[in-house]
Amino acid sequence: MNKFNQLIIATLMVSSSFSSMAQAENIKIYAAASLTNALGDIAKQFEKANPKITVTPVFGASSMLAKQVEAGAPADLFFSADEKWMNYLVDKNKVAASQPVSLLSNQLVVIAPKGRTFSFKAQSSFKFARAFKGHLCTGQLESVPAGIYAKQSLIKLNWLDSLQGRIVETDDVRGALAFVERGECAAGIVYATDAKISKKVSVVGVFPENAHQPIVYPVALTNQGQSSRDAQKFLQYLKSSPTARATFKHYGFSVKP
Repeated sequence: MNKFNQLIIATLMVSSSFSSMAQAENIKIYAAASLTNALGDIAKQFEKANPKITVTPVFGASSMLAKQVEAGAPADLFFSADEKWMNYLVDKNKVAASQPVSLLSNQLVVIAPKGRTFSFKAQSSFKFARAFKGHLCTGQLESVPAGIYAKQSLIKLNWLDSLQGRIVETDDVRGALAFVERGECAAGIVYATDAKISKKVSVVGVFPENAHQPIVYPVALTNQGQSSRDAQKFLQYLKSSPTARATFKHYGFSVKP
């Protein structure tokens, strides 16, 4: 082997070593789309306090992210918008049963494009389907947490059947918000925190808590994350940092004690 080839191999080895070091300091958290703004801010706050650690959030529907983690995606933490998909990963042995912590709660609301609101009463006798013309947007009814909560509420209030053919199911709750912002849907069912960040929609009404299962956001280290001190440190920051808790509250989440 000539000196030139030896130099190339040595360079590649050094490059690989630096790459491994960088990877060891990078935390990946797979989180519900509704956490985008709050968790994005918190990640920056944590990085400022811990300059040697990088936090990479991956946002999407909890259902989609859970399936990715199951398939081997390199997630250190999973932050779900419901307990169903956290339990799914526990059942698949991707998260230890002792790991999940219920950290946040939220509300389910009906929204409309700004300036195009309509009457809303959260009672079974109210003719919801007649209150607006056009489509209703929410997350996929069978898989996306926001859509699951929406379906539960519509069934509880006996409104689902009258909306047949008018419901647009999106890949995640932020997709539903975007449709309403653009006026492509006359109404939407999203979380209160999603409505709060938008200047293009108005909240028409709030579903009563007894219309759906409690909206709980559990967070946990994955099996991969349990072996990372940096991931453990970030989880602790999410759970107990006054700054993180204040940020969640700023975006409208209720933080559990």
